[in-house]
Amino acid sequence: VQLQASGGGLVQPGGSLRLSCAASGHTLDYYAISWFRQAPGKEREWVSCIRTSDESTFYSVPLKGRFTISRDSATNEVYLQMNSLRLEDTAVYYCAARPWPADAPVDHSLIISPVAYDYWGQGTLVTVSS
Repeated sequence: VQLQASGGGLVQPGGSLRLSCAASGHTLDYYAISWFRQAPGKEREWVSCIRTSDESTFYSVPLKGRFTISRDSATNEVYLQMNSLRLEDTAVYYCAARPWPADAPVDHSLIISPVAYDYWGQGTLVTVSS
């Protein structure tokens, strides 16, 4: 699976951006697709995940309500809609994928852990600044 993240850019506080993660090489039918972000000098932070077998979604609690993850199975893309952006949302955003069979249970420790993911996109920079 190859992933390519795009959609980053410069946005003012309060603005919105939609990031896209395009997958190739394999359909994303039984995968966990997550967005992570990494701000300068900080560790990589989990943002959100979608389980493609049933479209269930998971969010970092502080970001829930501002960020929305979704998937377009027809185009094999996963999106992250980011609204009401703040200065502290400035980071490089990465999408990542790992297989998640339909009969496998929800394990939050795996959802949020970067080391659990097998495939990574190259990252897209989001800068929130006035």
